[in-house]
Amino acid sequence: MFSTELCPLLSLPPSPPPLHNPSLPDSSSRPHRTVFTRAIEACDLHWQDTHLQRIITHDLYTHSHAHCHHDNHGSAGALFDARGWPLWHEHIPTACARVDALRSHGYPREALLLAIAIVNTLIRQQQKHLELFRSHKKELLHKGMTSVTNMEGWVGHPLDPIGTLFSTLLDTGRGDEEGRNAFLDFSGSVSSAKRSEPHLFPAQRLLDDGQSFVALAVETALIGLGQQRVMPDGLYAQEKVCRNEEQLLAKLQEVELDDALVKIFRKQAIFLLEAGPYSGLGELLYRESVPMHTFAKYLFTSLLPHDTELAYKIALRAMRLPVLESMAPSGDLSRPHHIVSMVPNRYPRWFTLSHIESQQCELASTMLTAAKGDGRKLETVLESIQKNIHSSSHIFKLAQDAFKIATLMDSLPDITLLKVSLELGLQVTHTSTVNTHTHTHTHLPNLNLLPSPLKVMRMTLSTLNWRRREMVRWLVTCATEVGVYALDSIMQSWFTLFTPTEATSIVATTVMSNTTIVRLHLDCHQQENLASSARTLALQCTMKDPQNCALSALTLCEKDHIAFETAYQIVLDAAVTGMSYTQLFTIARYMEHRGYPMRAYKLATLAMAHLNLSYNQDTHPAINDVLWACALSHSLGKNELTAVIPLVVKSVKCATVLSDILRRCTLTTPGMVALHSRRNSGKLMSLDKAPLRQLLDATIGAYINTTHSRLTHISPRHYSEFIEFLSKARETFLMAQDGHIQFTQFIDNLKQIYKGKKKLMMLVRERFG
Repeated sequence: MFSTELCPLLSLPPSPPPLHNPSLPDSSSRPHRTVFTRAIEACDLHWQDTHLQRIITHDLYTHSHAHCHHDNHGSAGALFDARGWPLWHEHIPTACARVDALRSHGYPREALLLAIAIVNTLIRQQQKHLELFRSHKKELLHKGMTSVTNMEGWVGHPLDPIGTLFSTLLDTGRGDEEGRNAFLDFSGSVSSAKRSEPHLFPAQRLLDDGQSFVALAVETALIGLGQQRVMPDGLYAQEKVCRNEEQLLAKLQEVELDDALVKIFRKQAIFLLEAGPYSGLGELLYRESVPMHTFAKYLFTSLLPHDTELAYKIALRAMRLPVLESMAPSGDLSRPHHIVSMVPNRYPRWFTLSHIESQQCELASTMLTAAKGDGRKLETVLESIQKNIHSSSHIFKLAQDAFKIATLMDSLPDITLLKVSLELGLQVTHTSTVNTHTHTHTHLPNLNLLPSPLKVMRMTLSTLNWRRREMVRWLVTCATEVGVYALDSIMQSWFTLFTPTEATSIVATTVMSNTTIVRLHLDCHQQENLASSARTLALQCTMKDPQNCALSALTLCEKDHIAFETAYQIVLDAAVTGMSYTQLFTIARYMEHRGYPMRAYKLATLAMAHLNLSYNQDTHPAINDVLWACALSHSLGKNELTAVIPLVVKSVKCATVLSDILRRCTLTTPGMVALHSRRNSGKLMSLDKAPLRQLLDATIGAYINTTHSRLTHISPRHYSEFIEFLSKARETFLMAQDGHIQFTQFIDNLKQIYKGKKKLMMLVRERFG
């Protein structure tokens, strides 16, 4: 029944590949294991092994050791270590399951004895692994690749081996259990009698001088957490790895560090750094091994007060996240800790990747906080962030964190950390095109100087980050805190950091604001220099993107005549093909507001050339602009109105709009409210002469064409609306000298052409005869 193909499979293979294997074993060569496999294997477990019985009883200490196998020659299967203490060689999760079973059934002392033997075996194996790696180190570093040595990690394992060992040792160390249970006869019978002479063979005899069960528990947890292990498949399994790690770290944080524990932390930290592929913090890292960010953050904060350099080595090594790298790095053997395993593989299904990246960001933020005031360490941390973090949002968060750390002080801001913050902000806003998971790295040459050229990280402009505007605003704020030279630098290199719109509407505008001037305590000379850079930026942006930057550029250049004239000329050059009527009308209105009516008129006529209002667009948003343009031309004088009317006739086919323009032009004399002090003739323009005659004819023609268009598909519910439309048409017809005759002929034609619409024609006769 267990061999059926429908039975769910285990997500992990049963055993690890050898050290020299450069890739994971092929799935076709793995045994067929289902979710029942562990249960079936457990049925074959027994307790009759002689060495096992001696470990969990006191027989080891009441008989001669002459017959026992000591670890005198480094034998992998030795039953005792060099101290004569017992070892237990069994698959770690299975061995720890025995410990858990003993505790669960009321045998804490036996569980403790077996747990100590397992931990001693782990420590011994750790040393053997280190020696093995050292013997193959040159070959492996030359290849720059490795496999993961533990396919089935201890942290996150269903049997929770490390958690079992940790709790067993820690509970004993805290005095929770003191051998209150019955004696177990492993030959098969259970006796309720107390053990004889238990005080002769206390478990403490299996500890070194000065060692405690708490220290042994902590060391066990560090070994398990630092193990390099493959990320399992499946959402649940991956979440379990994260959850189990966090639970174990929470328990570790409850243990108060003393000098003895600090020594263990140092010892294990050095082991983890040097242990090669057996450690998640080793020089060689398999591409899909579980990241060490959360664990390294705990190690960093624990070691920092006692061994700063070692703490940073651990944290910087843990920053790696090779699963997001797109290609193998070049073999830089001068810096072997940067060598990462890169075997060809599919992009993994890491369901917890966002959580992992958040933990990576937390680790980096912790290092930034600790490195405040130390320029060398800040530079190293910055380099690591640039190399290993691939998320623009996380880079931005780190930049904000650095900014807060640098400025939230009673004293002056930390200028070095401010520059780190600015540098990270520059990375996020860089404009070069690249995939978000592609990494290009350059490092800050000197934190005492703002970098030029600026950094290359190429993130948010190519990927439309929703926080982009916030990022740009924040970057300008950060540069302001750094100083004038930082603001000037980002403006000089705006094209590598911002879009033209961002550069004009956010960067240059903020730089020239009174708030910035006051914040930086600028004198007149500094203000002018900064304003000059902002105007140059604005003109460059306008040439690159006149549609979106022209208005901002004109506003920024108002106080400089030459710059303003240059911006205006750029707009004129782009008006023919590069700008829409909406943009041109907006700039024209701005020109009128600033007191340049003739320039406004010029731009309005250019906008009219791009406009096309059809007969049925009587609610078009551009209507107000058309009316404004005609009013402006009328106010300037007869010549200007004469020039704009042909453009209106060509662009506007909507009868109601044309009639509105016509009516307004007949109410006052052209130039009556001229802004350029032109003398006014005092006479109204005649409807029988150009240019109003042309406008009147176009309006009447528009009404005729619109009427026929509406009658083509008119329904009875629109009859009354149509009659009102004809009433407005009659008002326009009557403005002509022979308008009455024209309208009568128009109505007669309608009656003849649309005589089939009897009800509608009856309504027409009632109203118009």
